[in-house]
Amino acid sequence: MQALRNTLFVLLQLLLTPLYAIAICATFWLPPRARNRMCASYTGLFVHLAKHLCRIDYEVLGREHIPEGPFIVLAKHSSTWETLMLETMFAPGSFVAKKELLWVPFFGWGFALSSPITIDRKAGAQAMDRMIAQGRERLERRGFTIVVFPEGTRIAPGRKGKYKTGGVRLAIGCGVPVLPVAHNAGYCWPRHPWRKHPGKITLSILPPLATDGRAASELNDELERVIEDEVARLGDARSVSLRGG
Repeated sequence: MQALRNTLFVLLQLLLTPLYAIAICATFWLPPRARNRMCASYTGLFVHLAKHLCRIDYEVLGREHIPEGPFIVLAKHSSTWETLMLETMFAPGSFVAKKELLWVPFFGWGFALSSPITIDRKAGAQAMDRMIAQGRERLERRGFTIVVFPEGTRIAPGRKGKYKTGGVRLAIGCGVPVLPVAHNAGYCWPRHPWRKHPGKITLSILPPLATDGRAASELNDELERVIEDEVARLGDARSVSLRGG
């Protein structure tokens, strides 16, 4: 039965993603915030479908830690679920992502209109300066939140990737705090698109970290410690009968 649920979910993704992408592209003339909120309606829909179709429930802890002013979210990355959830929660928001994602048919076209901050790996030493310039524009002029995955790629649950300093350097350059986010989504929604396991994901928003006067390496080490400690505390999100399977 779960396999049937998962298959139906994937089929709905294949059907609805091009439709949403075309609809979002048709709104290119709208202000950035309006376009971004339309993207958030897409991600929110699939968080909802994952809950009710694939039986992936969730809870959010620590909402009281969200700052009132501008900030940058730095989150653990182990599945697609948190990408959808963070876009839904923090809209209007800009994800920091590699430029190549914009070339993906349908998804990339819609993603481009959500005002992402793209990393051009060919820019060399100038890449960070360009990211900070884009970051300030998103935070100050558009009133967006910025979301960064410091590990850079999805990491299987129970493992830890190298935390790159780009996210904290961006926050320091923009003069805003870092908001660490931990979760255990990878257990319910692993990398394989057809495999989803019922359970209850916990997304934990941790106290913000100030960036004033902080060295990037020191701040990055603290960020890694608080996120990984919380990930370890959260444990496996799958239903008890599935753990270890």
